[in-house]
Amino acid sequence: MHVLVVEDDELIATGVVAGLQLHGMTVHRVATAAAAQAAQDGASFDVCILDLGLPDEDGMDLLRRWRTREQHLPVLVLTARDAVEHRVAGLQAGADDYLLKPFDLAELVARLHALLRRAAGRSADRISHGALTFEVSTGEVHLHGMPVELSRRELALLRALLQHPRQILTGDHLRDSLYGFDQDVESNAVNVHIHHLRRKLGPSIVETVRGQGYRLGDPTS
Repeated sequence: MHVLVVEDDELIATGVVAGLQLHGMTVHRVATAAAAQAAQDGASFDVCILDLGLPDEDGMDLLRRWRTREQHLPVLVLTARDAVEHRVAGLQAGADDYLLKPFDLAELVARLHALLRRAAGRSADRISHGALTFEVSTGEVHLHGMPVELSRRELALLRALLQHPRQILTGDHLRDSLYGFDQDVESNAVNVHIHHLRRKLGPSIVETVRGQGYRLGDPTS
């Protein structure tokens, strides 16, 4: 899961980023609305955690602008504004969920997974693909009922493919999902992880679409 965290409080941001990374997520954190807009325009994210009290613009205005532009990134508003009218205004502005500070990290993680399930049209945490099952929230993978150990990057790659089963994902999109868009990585890094995933889950798990990218392949029988 590639998460955009928009939070100007350094202490809160550090804790959120570290906690999400421990849960296997790729996180990019920014502290201003302008930086959030640049990140949204420059990379592919699965979900956004948005603080409202940003130094250069109210987060609510940023959210309204995204929705006006039909940018449909799922957004969880994380804020200390606890009045009912604030929560209602946030949801009406286009927020998909609303969590008050202080918060529990486990609840935040669970809400992020729930947002992605809804965005993908799923009601269950488990994704099945032929003989493969993937528990999204725990990262547990089974093939023919047997557990398969995957690295954090391999899990991120598998999650991206399973959550977009019919889409062709470019190498840049997968690189963002695995590493974040501001990290320097080897040009063949994604190909290395695809090779490992095929070795562990079967050669057909990732289909190469020449000149375009990759997509989820046929399920292993």
